Order: sequence, then C-alpha cells, then structure tokens
Amino acid sequence: MLSIKSALAKPFAKRVYKSIAKWSKNPIETQQKVFQELIATAASTQFGKDHDFVSINSHEDFVKRVPVRDYEALKPYVEKVVAGEENILWKGKPLYFAKTSGTTSGAKYIPITKESMPSHVKAARNAILMYIHETGNTKFVDGKMIFLQGSPILNEKNGIKLGRLSGIVAHYVPKYLQKNRLPSWETNCIEDWETKVDAIVEETLPENMTVISGIPSWVQMYFEKLVQKTGKPVGDIFKNFNLFIFGGVNYEPYRSKFESLIGRQVDSIELYPASEGFFAFQDTQHKKGMLLQLNSGIFYEFVKADEFFKKNPKRITIKDVEIGVNYVMIISTNAGLWAYNIGDTVEFTSIEPYRVIVSGRIKHFISAFGEHVIGKEVEQAMQEATTNADVSVTEFTVVPQINPVEGLPYHEWFIEFEKEPEDILAFAQKIDASLQKQNVYYFDLIEGKVLQTLKITRVKKGGFKNYMKSIGKLGGQNKLPRLSNDRKIVEDFPYTY
Repeated sequence: MLSIKSALAKPFAKRVYKSIAKWSKNPIETQQKVFQELIATAASTQFGKDHDFVSINSHEDFVKRVPVRDYEALKPYVEKVVAGEENILWKGKPLYFAKTSGTTSGAKYIPITKESMPSHVKAARNAILMYIHETGNTKFVDGKMIFLQGSPILNEKNGIKLGRLSGIVAHYVPKYLQKNRLPSWETNCIEDWETKVDAIVEETLPENMTVISGIPSWVQMYFEKLVQKTGKPVGDIFKNFNLFIFGGVNYEPYRSKFESLIGRQVDSIELYPASEGFFAFQDTQHKKGMLLQLNSGIFYEFVKADEFFKKNPKRITIKDVEIGVNYVMIISTNAGLWAYNIGDTVEFTSIEPYRVIVSGRIKHFISAFGEHVIGKEVEQAMQEATTNADVSVTEFTVVPQINPVEGLPYHEWFIEFEKEPEDILAFAQKIDASLQKQNVYYFDLIEGKVLQTLKITRVKKGGFKNYMKSIGKLGGQNKLPRLSNDRKIVEDFPYTY
C-alpha cells in the first residue's frame, strides 16, 4: 500500500514537470528575461556603476562593458563584500559565503544571496521529481536517504554566515524529508572525513537505505567500508537501495567499480551543482546529458575552449551553441558574479532542450608540448581501455614528463588499480591509441617523434586517498585533478611501487 508521502509525490512531480517544460520550450526568451532582470537589479551596485549597466540593452553591450573574469580578477570586489560592505556585486549583502579551497587562489568566498539560495535547493529536489514523473517509481521516498556532505556547522564573517556549500544546503532540507535523512546532525558535524565515514557506516547499516547521494570518489569510500565490514555487496546490505544521485565529477571512470561494489544495477541521477550556482541536472533516464537550468537567475555565455586563450575570444549565448563542441562556460548570476569563468568546460548533447555534459576543467589540461589534452579525453581513453577488459581502476591522474632520464618526453599516468591488467604495456598502448584517435595534436606529436607512448606508474592501494589526506583535502567536495600541466601533484608522492 502506498504511503501518503508516496501518493503525494506523483502529482507534485507532474506539477514540477509542467513548469520545467514551460521554460525549457522557450529557452532563448527565458535567458533574455533572466539577463534583463540581472542587469536591471544590479544597475545601482558598485559593479553596475563601474560597468555602466544603465546603458546595457543587449548581450553585445554587455560583452563590450564586462570582461570575462575568474575569481582572482573579481577578488577586489569580493573583498569589499567580505569586509561587510553593501551593494557591491549585488543589492544589499549576501546571506552566506560558500567557502571553497581554490586550487589556485587559496580560500575562495563565493557569495550566496537571498535570490540565489532557492535554486541551490530546488534543482536537486526537481531532479528527483523529474525522475518520479518519468519512471513512476516512488517507493524510495519512504526509505532512508543519505547525502554525503560537508559539515553543516557555519562560522560568521562580518555578520555573514560562512561554510561549505553542502553544509549550507543542509539547513534547507525540507521538513517532509527530515525524518528520512541520514546521517544524523552529530555525525554530519564530524570534521575528520575517515572518522565521519566510519560513523556513517555504523549509523546506516541497520537502516532501510533507498537513496544514496554524493561525489562518487567519497561514496566509493563509504561503499568499500560497508563491504569490508559485512563481506556483502552494497545491493545485498540495502535490498531497497535503487537510486544513486551523484555530481561533481564524471561518473564513467567509476561506473564499473560501483557496479561491482553494489553487485547489481541501480538507477542514477547526475547533478551539476557548484558554489557559484546549480547549473544542470539529469532530467531523463533515456538521454545523455543534464538539463541546463535556464530559469534559475543564471545567464550563460560560452567560449570555444580551443579559442579561450586567444585575445578577445568570441562569447556566444545559448542560441548559437553547437552540439559536440567543447565550451568554457561563463556565468552571470543573481549572487553577483558577472561574466565569471568557473573553470569548467561543457559540451552540449542536445539543444532541444539544452542538455550538457561536463567535459573537464579549462585549467586542468596538458599542453606541455602543444597537445592540449583535456579531462574528457583522458577519461574516455581510460574507459575504452577498461571496457570488456578484466581491469578495474580506483583512481588516476595524468602529468607530463618533460625531462625523462632517457628517451623522448611522455605523458605519465599514475594509476591506482583495483585489479591490474595482465600486460601493463599493452594496456598503456590501448589508452595511448584512444588518445591519439581523439586528439589530433597528440597524434601528430607521437607520429613526429616529439613524444613517446605514455607510461604507467602504479600507485599503491589507498595511495590517492593518503595523498589527499596529506594535503588536507580528504572528503567533502574535494576532488583529485584528473590531469595537470606540471608535476606538482607527484613531486613528493611516496605512494608508488
């Protein structure tokens, strides 16, 4: 028999589906409206005055007046907001700062305003409701749900609350989900990630877990501890676990590992949240990509990734994007970020409606020899090499070796195997062949004897976890870079064989 909660979920899901269909069928008009509201609201702020917002009537005007900036370039404005000044980037003061550990800038303080906060909460909820509308599956709403996230304890800076995004969002979990939600507040507040995961294992083992959510690398740690403790696959421990919600990184490199840990297939929903905004979520189980949130107070611009570092690259809006092109995503938001480069690259899988996949980071690439290899390419190469092979990979990162002891330079792949290939040389050649096929510059450098075939360095089990722990970035929303243009990650890396 259906519970009240389960019975109410379907009509609620239908209502949300209709409202999303309304704006997703009018994408250009929706974005134009968002753009006009943003410019009008911020015209009297310091940023608006400095950039002559009152005379901006079109995207062309905006491009002329507002250059693309990253956090470093926007920092002089952000520092005024952090100091407690009002009406700097957005009207009034922000409600929160999402504090992130930037890889290049040290700590970043990303404002979250009264206007931007709801979309951080609604998008995740809507993703689940779209899944209910499409599949009719509501059984999971009566079970326990776990969201692996950062501590909800917030600090204060000049009257503005400050914490990790996932910790801030924890304060907005709707009442109807509070009883279903794990871990407990006390466990969620544990700062040390390994201690926290151990506590979560103890807390969840006796429960009817139906939904598990988090960044794949950290959910993997939780699953491994469950399997270690019980000797059973996760799907046997939690018989009714049928929905995995994830975001933050590409899931494909983790898929085979997860399937073996769970022991059976479960449905999944991919999300694209960031401190700067909740950009997209998977709206259907049958098509690739996530629905870009065009009605959430975010105006999007795109620059072709291979043109991004040129002088004055062309900035386009959604009406001019093409499927399959790698774009740097630029955002302007109702949290006061303007023509802001979040550092992600995306690719459109569909334009009716607009769906994207995250293809990598514009700062995470290897171009030590002019090859410009990106995250998506190394992940696809790894996926192709492990498909239908008796090989399982836990984690990996790629760096250039510019000055080898002998022979030509090469790309060095640091790989932590769950199950190693019988012939590691053949495995390396398989990855290399895929990379050459995807990236013509890399192919030319191999053919032209500028580079030699990539080499694999084996990482000890738990090596990457220990590395992240040693630099104070274990758990939460921290992710191992998939590739780097230098060797900083592996300079003092004692975790190899």
